[in-house]
Amino acid sequence: MVSIGSHSLGEAEKVLMSEVSVNIKAFSAPEVMGTGKLRLLVADLDSARAALKAAKIKFGEEIALLLSLENKPGALMKVADTLMKSRINIKCGYCTPSREGKRAIVVLTVSNTDKALAILRNQSLDEF
Repeated sequence: MVSIGSHSLGEAEKVLMSEVSVNIKAFSAPEVMGTGKLRLLVADLDSARAALKAAKIKFGEEIALLLSLENKPGALMKVADTLMKSRINIKCGYCTPSREGKRAIVVLTVSNTDKALAILRNQSLDEF
């Protein structure tokens, strides 16, 4: 996942979408007290990184979890509860239904990615 500060949002979008054709799989652009931060889940991190560096746009990177859950009430809560019981904090998250609507696609950044992956790999996400 690539994170970009608010002062560079428009320029980053131009660079990634039109100049190098980086496929953006998901994004979040929340505003907090007049300041925004663009979070992008990109298909090709190396291309995105190179394009942003070439354009001299400051950015950060962090690992994101991409989950596919049943699109039903309580599915995300069960994931959050599992992480909480393992003392893993959710730092950021967003989701959308899948194309057919039966699944929910969830993007999370967490306080301990390795531990979260180990815990979630040992469970069927359909159980959530």
